[in-house]
Amino acid sequence: MSERPIRILIAKVGLDGHDRGAKVVAAALRDAGMEVVYTGLRKTPAVVVRAALEEDVDAIGVSILSGAHNTVLPRIREALDAEGMTDVILLAGGTIPEADARGLLDAGTVDHVFTPGAPLAGIVDTLKESVYARRAAA
Repeated sequence: MSERPIRILIAKVGLDGHDRGAKVVAAALRDAGMEVVYTGLRKTPAVVVRAALEEDVDAIGVSILSGAHNTVLPRIREALDAEGMTDVILLAGGTIPEADARGLLDAGTVDHVFTPGAPLAGIVDTLKESVYARRAAA
């Protein structure tokens, strides 16, 4: 019996209208055998978490280019926690300054941050390792 494929929700939150990077990452994850759900543009944190709950995902990847990462990502984490979805891995990607990325990681808001230029293979490998580790711990 094989394990079910990794399911990830890729989201664009807020007013950010640029989704090329999110679509490139989504394609790489699909090519790696993962099931990918894309929310489309301009979603709220509540909509993202509701979709993640309905889709029974292992992870959420949020692409942010607007600079709203320190507002949006904590709201998503809080909503995940409120729904009891503490096992869902939260990844952030986009133009997030290093100091902000470190703060989000140190606070436990996100599990991983990928900035522009991150190798797609590295994103795939990191997600696989994180999901398999969470599944093994459950």
